[in-house]
Amino acid sequence: MTDSKSTNLLLVLCYLTIPALWGASQVILIPYVVHLLVLVTAILYIACHWSLILREEPTVDADGNSTSASSAGETLRKEDAMQFPIMGSLSLFSLYLAFRFLDKDMVNLIIGGYFALVGTMALTATIAPALSILIPLGFIKKKLHWATQINHPLPAFLGGESPWELEIEFSMAEGLAFIKSAVFCYFYVTTKSWPLNNVLGICFCIQGIERFSLGTYKIGAILLVGLFFYDIFWVFGTDVMVTVAKNLDGPIKILFPRSLTPNPDTGKIDLSLLGLGDIVIPGFFLALLLRFDAHKNDVSTKSPINVHASFPKPYFHSCLIAYILGLITTLYVMIAFNAAQPALLYLVPACLGSSLLCAVVRGEMKELFDYSEEEEEEEETEKKDTAAKKDD
Repeated sequence: MTDSKSTNLLLVLCYLTIPALWGASQVILIPYVVHLLVLVTAILYIACHWSLILREEPTVDADGNSTSASSAGETLRKEDAMQFPIMGSLSLFSLYLAFRFLDKDMVNLIIGGYFALVGTMALTATIAPALSILIPLGFIKKKLHWATQINHPLPAFLGGESPWELEIEFSMAEGLAFIKSAVFCYFYVTTKSWPLNNVLGICFCIQGIERFSLGTYKIGAILLVGLFFYDIFWVFGTDVMVTVAKNLDGPIKILFPRSLTPNPDTGKIDLSLLGLGDIVIPGFFLALLLRFDAHKNDVSTKSPINVHASFPKPYFHSCLIAYILGLITTLYVMIAFNAAQPALLYLVPACLGSSLLCAVVRGEMKELFDYSEEEEEEEETEKKDTAAKKDD
């Protein structure tokens, strides 16, 4: 049974925790281990609960078009999961070569421009819902629409049919959020301030986890195991990961101050970091387990999805606790040996082990492995149609 009108107090607490930590950490020295653990836990709790919108059933509008909040989401395929470590390695090594043989400032300028664009979109998507609550209802519903056609000389096989049709529709809340986000990203690019970096990093984490589905538990396990070996190789086997993390001046990491006064040798505040991948990748898996919990408890999939719905969450809670313990282990080993650690070395066994143990204890191993969020493959349909035509 679920309570559709309930309020998840932990979720509300996490909403309050993130801005409180962000503001307090700039004037009060918070032990960076505590700062890291509390902030990451809050990010994961919010993002995973917002990912429940991926369960939303499509609705039909007045024009007969089928729409749903989940239509904006992406689902990982098995082939993509298997190739992910390879593609990640190519991207990582390309960045390493760029920093090794090209001007560091130029590389960061190009990457900074890219992150400014992507960050504007992520920040817009994050703050637009909040603005829609604050702005008067009549003003919110007002939609702005812009459309145009652009003729192009390219062949159809390259540019498609001419003219290109461009169409943009957005609400007033989304428009205001975009303007605020663009101004924010301008200040980030020009100042490279660590608090602004963290805002973008947090938005990337929440938006990524909220909109991305691993599809099945098996695909999630394949992805985690592949990145387990990826992380170990690039951290322990080479200096590539550490070099890129230290030289890449972009919101690909969350930064935690270790002092409030600049280091006299460097003139900068000493910072510790946690890569976004160590939050987002396990976050995908945690979100899948939360949706499995919702599926097991027959939580409504009708629009709009209530992310505050109350229902038992044994898989999500056990995996979240295991993730936190894995992160604590990572920090302990890093501090004890004074050396960078591949966080996924500890987080992957924690996430996989806790979820499998929970399934064994509850006698639900088959249900966990059978659970799927994948859409029907078009290729299978085409094969069946082809076979049917041959039979005719």
